Amino acid sequence: MELTHFIWLVTKALLMIAVVMGCSAYAVLLERKVAAAIQWRPGPNRTQIPIFGGLPIIGRILTRIGIFQPVADGLKFVFKEEPFPKHVNTFYFLLAPMVAFIPAMTTMTVMPFGVYTNEAGEAAPLVLANLDIGILFILAVSSLGVYGIVLGGWASNSKFPFLGGIRASAQMISYELAMGMALLPVLMWFGGSLNLFDIVQGQSAHMFKWTIIYQPLSAFIFLVALFAETNRLPFDMAESETDLVAGFNTEYGAFKFGLFFVGEYAHIIIGSGVFTLLFLGGWYPPFFTDALPEGWIGSVLSVLIFFFKVLGLVFFFMWIRWTLPRFRYDQVMKLGWERLLPLAIANLVAYAIIIALIAQIQN
Repeated sequence: MELTHFIWLVTKALLMIAVVMGCSAYAVLLERKVAAAIQWRPGPNRTQIPIFGGLPIIGRILTRIGIFQPVADGLKFVFKEEPFPKHVNTFYFLLAPMVAFIPAMTTMTVMPFGVYTNEAGEAAPLVLANLDIGILFILAVSSLGVYGIVLGGWASNSKFPFLGGIRASAQMISYELAMGMALLPVLMWFGGSLNLFDIVQGQSAHMFKWTIIYQPLSAFIFLVALFAETNRLPFDMAESETDLVAGFNTEYGAFKFGLFFVGEYAHIIIGSGVFTLLFLGGWYPPFFTDALPEGWIGSVLSVLIFFFKVLGLVFFFMWIRWTLPRFRYDQVMKLGWERLLPLAIANLVAYAIIIALIAQIQN
C-alpha cells in the first residue's frame, strides 16, 4: 500500500510538472498573440508540423492559431549552440538558471487547484501536499528565485548583467515587505489560518464572500507587488532592454536562456494561482451558491474554473506589459518604499481594528 501511494504521489508530481511546463510554453505563445493583437498584427502563424499536411483544413487552422510555435521554440532552445563566454564564473553561471527555475516548480506542490469529496464525504483539496503553512511556504520558496537572477548577473562578469542582478535584489526587498503586509489582513480575516484550502473554503458561498470584495486595497497592493516580484513590465528593472541590453541574461543563450524564460512564466502562473486562491474564491464559481456538484464532475469543474481564473490573470499580466511604459528605476524604488509600504501598514492597522470590533460585536 505504501509503494502504491508513493507511485501515485510521484505520478501526480510528474503530471503537475508537465502541466505547468506546458502552460509556461503556451503562455509564451499567448503573450505573442496578445502583443500582436494590441499592435494590430497576426503574430505567430506560419509554423507547421508535416504530419498535419494530410489534413489541410485542420492543419491550416492550427497553424494560423500558432499552436505549433512553442514546439519549434522548445526544439530551438534544446538544439541551438550553447554560447559560453570565457570570462564568466563557470559553476555559478551554469547554476543560476536552475536556481531561477526550481523554486517555481517547487511552490506548485502546496498550491491546491481543485476540490473533491473524500471517503468520509468531506471536501478535500486536489493538491500534492496540503500544508497548514502553505502560503508561508510559497512566499519563502518563491522568493528564492531572485537568487538565480542575482547569481546569473554576478557570474556573468559583465557590467550590464551585474547591474540587472543588483536591481533585482533591491526590487525584491522593496516589494516583499509590502506584499507581506498586504497578506496579513487576509490571514487575520480567516482566523489566522495559513492553509490555502481553508482560505478558499471561507470564500465558497458566493462571490460576495470573496476577499477582494472585503479587502480591495489588500488585493491591489498584493497584485502590484506580484508584478514587481515577477519582474514584469512596468517593473522589469532586472532586464531593462532600454539601458541594460538584456540585463541579467545578456550573456545567456540556448537552453540556459530557456530555463530563465520558462521560470519567469512559471512564476507568473503560480503567482496568478495564489492571487486567485487568496482573493478570487479559488475554484468556486462567482454567481451560484455552492454550485459545484458532487463526484468527479464537480472535481473536474473546480479545476476548470480555477484554470480559467488563472488564465484571466495571466492575460492581465500580458495586457499590462503591452500597454504601460516601463518605470524608471528611481520611480520603482519610490513606489515601493514611499507609497506601497506605508499604504500596506495603514491597511493592516485598519483591518486589525475592524476585525477586533467584529469579534467584539459577535461575542
